[in-house]
Amino acid sequence: MTRLTSLDQIPSEMRPGYDPAEHGIGIVHLGLGAFHKAHQAALTDLALAAGGGDWRILGVSLRSPAATAALHPQNGLFTLIEKGAEGTRARVVGAIADAICSVGNPGPALLAMSDPATRIVSLTVTEKAYGLDRAARGCDPAHPAVAADLDHPHRPQGVLGLLTEALRRRRDAGIPPFTVLCCDNLPENGALLRGAVTDFARHLDPALAEWIAGEVAFPSTMVDRITPAATDDTLAEAARLTGCEDQAAVETEAFCQWVIEDHFPQGRPGWEAAGVIFAEDVAPYELMKLRMLNGTHSMLAYAGFHAQLRYVRDVMENPALALLIGHHLRAAAATLPPIPGIDTETYADTLLQRFRNPSIAHETFQIAMDGSEKIPQRIFAAVADARKASVDIRPFALATAAWSRHVSGATHDCAPYALRDPRAEGLRNTATGRDASSVVAAIAGLGIMPDTVAGDGDFWAMVESILSDMLITPMTEIIEREAQRPSPFSRR
Repeated sequence: MTRLTSLDQIPSEMRPGYDPAEHGIGIVHLGLGAFHKAHQAALTDLALAAGGGDWRILGVSLRSPAATAALHPQNGLFTLIEKGAEGTRARVVGAIADAICSVGNPGPALLAMSDPATRIVSLTVTEKAYGLDRAARGCDPAHPAVAADLDHPHRPQGVLGLLTEALRRRRDAGIPPFTVLCCDNLPENGALLRGAVTDFARHLDPALAEWIAGEVAFPSTMVDRITPAATDDTLAEAARLTGCEDQAAVETEAFCQWVIEDHFPQGRPGWEAAGVIFAEDVAPYELMKLRMLNGTHSMLAYAGFHAQLRYVRDVMENPALALLIGHHLRAAAATLPPIPGIDTETYADTLLQRFRNPSIAHETFQIAMDGSEKIPQRIFAAVADARKASVDIRPFALATAAWSRHVSGATHDCAPYALRDPRAEGLRNTATGRDASSVVAAIAGLGIMPDTVAGDGDFWAMVESILSDMLITPMTEIIEREAQRPSPFSRR
């Protein structure tokens, strides 16, 4: 079968509604994974079809050449397969102009980011890649990438180093700075990244840090689209639909949401045409998504994986676990402030429908990775607000216990697995075995939670009690037992 390289190879109804060759590059995107292709690239594709402009994307892979090897030979083209209640639909996206890999050679990426035509640098690199010090709202000099780039600032490999060096080059050349658009699941992601980049620059050049703080826009965003990793089945379906071999194909759900703070001094694509919401304050939407979707995702992933449920759709077929998921959603909603135009009960029902989607093969083990980076804002922050609002904390204790059971490495009811977490080594050394108190102590020693949560003795006593059972009892039994407990979040 011929490799996808041209729109002429595919059916006309699957082609973008514009000629990609007529549009230049205006965005450099760091982190060329499945989510970016299914979300930012897909919506930029629709914006180009509606309003045109030089807003195509140069994708930069920061971790391996695999993404580049998939997209570059295809001239950036890939098949987007959307699966929803109304069936499957597919189209070829032309928004990505090319893909490069910066591993070992940041020169091409820095050259593109320094180009005056580049007006936005967007990012989906996962929480752990930034090297953030959340408490100080700066950078973490002990993070391997941050430390390496501080030592060699003109040949950066990490996110903060690349952004800072590219901005330095633009400042020195008299070129207006690009807008930095973080699209990762971080609270106040724009402000958090602004603080980290500014702090990183301050270690090197205080004047540069001051220029970045005063001149560079970091709008906050909220992104939402469930996108599992592509599989051989994904590629086979793309081949059947297009008649071409497509090594960059991606599948996703039909639902898609993007909320952005509208602050782009150098301009932006007409994303409104793709359904993007522009808001003065993204924080309420972001908080809702972090706690209701992401927090519940984490809870069901840890509980589901250790109940030997491979996919989220399998989790939803377990009545007891599905009931607990509903409890967690409503507990998370109860910690939120009112959000104009949003009914959290309706949002919860929508999430449950999305989790049940039988066409999306989203692995619980994939969602479970990097928990030490995700749990603080998804669960621990919710605990602090739950206490203020007198909300029952047991759903959050259950989620924390399930994560703690995962990092303990206990395999009494599941096959051995490799913990995928940036703090895996430390957790393996201190949290192994069946002693719940040692596991809880190891987690407390990470320093990743608010002081109010760290000092909440009743919460941790509840976590330890649940975890003690999880470490010796099959997760399926724990789930059944929890589902039988009276809950204030049961629907009446």
